Parts: sequence; C-alpha cells; structure tokens
Amino acid sequence: MSTDPIKAAPLRPGTYARGAETVDLILKAALEVLLEEGASGFSLRRIAAKCGMKVGNLSYHFPRKEALIQLLLEELLESYGRLLDRTVRETDLTSEERLRAVIDICLVDIQSRRTTHLFTELWALANHNAFIADRVEAFYRSVQDIIGEYVGELNPALNAEEVQIVALYISASMEGTTPFLGHNKPWHAQMGQIRNLSSKTLVHLAKTVTPSDIRGPEEPVQLKPRPRKGESARRT
Repeated sequence: MSTDPIKAAPLRPGTYARGAETVDLILKAALEVLLEEGASGFSLRRIAAKCGMKVGNLSYHFPRKEALIQLLLEELLESYGRLLDRTVRETDLTSEERLRAVIDICLVDIQSRRTTHLFTELWALANHNAFIADRVEAFYRSVQDIIGEYVGELNPALNAEEVQIVALYISASMEGTTPFLGHNKPWHAQMGQIRNLSSKTLVHLAKTVTPSDIRGPEEPVQLKPRPRKGESARRT
C-alpha cells in the first residue's frame, strides 16, 4: 500500500454538491493556468487567483499542486475512456479497425490546443518533479495498455512483453508528432497525410511484426584472437 499522501488520497475531493462544484472550478482554473502560463506559472497561488479564491481555501482541497496534476490526468484518462466506449469498444468493429480508430483519435487529439500545450508543459514539470513524472508515466502506460489489447488480438504470435514493446512503439510514434504537427506547430497542416501514413504503417506493423523483428539479430559470438606465429598460446 502506498504511503505517499497524494497517492493515498481519495480520487476526487469534494463529496457534497458545493464541494464538487468548487473542485470543478479549481480544476478548470488549474488547466487554464497550465495552458496559458506554462509550467513556470503553475502554482497554487496563481491557480487560486485565477478562480478568485484564497490560497488557504484552495489548499483545503489540494494541499499540493501535484494532487491537481494527478486528478487532471485521471479525469482526462476517464474522458478518453468514455470516448473510446462510444466510438471503438461499443461498436461492431474488427480488431484492426479498432486499432486504426485509436490511432486516428490520438492523432486528432494531439492537434488540439489543450493536448499540445498540456502535455508539453507536463513533460517540463516531469523533468524536475519525480511525482509528476510518475503520474505522466502511469497515464501513458494506460494508453499503451489500450493499444496493446488490439495488438495482442491482431498478432497472437507475440508474447505479453513483445505486445508491450509494439504498443510502446506505436504510442511513441504518435506522441513524437506533437512538436511537429501539434496545435500551431510548423507542420500542423500536414497532419492529414501523417494520419493516413500512421494508420497504414502502424496497423501493418502490429499485424506482421515477429518476435525476431523485436529481438533483432543475435549477438555475434566473440572469438578469442589466435596467437601469432612464435607467440606462446599461454600467456602469463
């Protein structure tokens, strides 16, 4: 059981109606501060000012900014889950179509202002905060689990570890588009073509990659050099 006070806290503070409304207000303000002012401006004091509260009142619900990041990511993941339920899981699609849909949803989302700015700022915060780095990693692992579910169905020759590697590769390939094709980024207008290429190549990879492709070539045998003529084979 975790002893971290943030990890051990309830998923969402504010169990009564007014408290829940306050939490919603704080979360909205926190997201706006992170998007508008970046990692350097993300503080409880700045968030409190944004939503017209005293820092002490905000701290009652969120004693540390890390707790805000945790809840923002958990609720974002839940929203993605609801989207997948509507568009992927509860529809009559094949595993290939489901994976293709997940890839397309992720790439479309990357182009939104919220996602482009939110995750680049979270990466910056994660560079200096181990807890936030852990929460961002957990978020991406959840996304990779979703991808891995369909990879495993498409390619039963892969074991669980190999499925995870392929899912990681697909996830990394998509996230890597953020600084190039995200909101207002230099190649934003080319995302349509990149989506087409990603849908074709990443799904094909998931279907056809083999365990030996993942392992790569076997390590060459290291042969001991033969002694030169006149040199004793036995060295002291």
